[in-house]
Amino acid sequence: MTKTIIQFAILTVVLILAQAMVFNNICLFNVAVPFVFIYVLVRLPLNLSVNWVLTIGFLTGLSVDIFANTQGMNALACTILAMSRRNVLHLYFPREDELTDPEPSAKSLGLDVYMKYLFTLVLLYCAVIFLIEACSFFDPVRLGLRIVCSSVLSFLLLLGLDSVLSRHD
Repeated sequence: MTKTIIQFAILTVVLILAQAMVFNNICLFNVAVPFVFIYVLVRLPLNLSVNWVLTIGFLTGLSVDIFANTQGMNALACTILAMSRRNVLHLYFPREDELTDPEPSAKSLGLDVYMKYLFTLVLLYCAVIFLIEACSFFDPVRLGLRIVCSSVLSFLLLLGLDSVLSRHD
């Protein structure tokens, strides 16, 4: 248990620093921004208390906000993501008691269910963060393009990150 907590803490710090120093400076074709730090929220164990999940989500988003100077946008989006993750999982995997491992992964959910779960959460996060950033529907095509492109880019990066990190489990 302590080993898992330490691993998640280290992973959280590394991904927040990577997001702040590297990924916040990437914007492909002026539309796609990768968000890798949300991987921690996606992989939090399902048996973790809702209060802990929301607190971790808020603090993770707030940490990125501090580095990126985004005035709480990531904190709000991460809190919404943390609040929604169990409901999103129930869309694709209705019986939580059948999980072999409380941590959502391709191994415990199956690859197809995990990919749907991951993509839905990434899409939700990107939609919330870009809607907050835009504060209007002035240019809906560009807004939609940013949401879709950033979601696909982040999804692919998180799948790659998951494949690397799951080999060490």
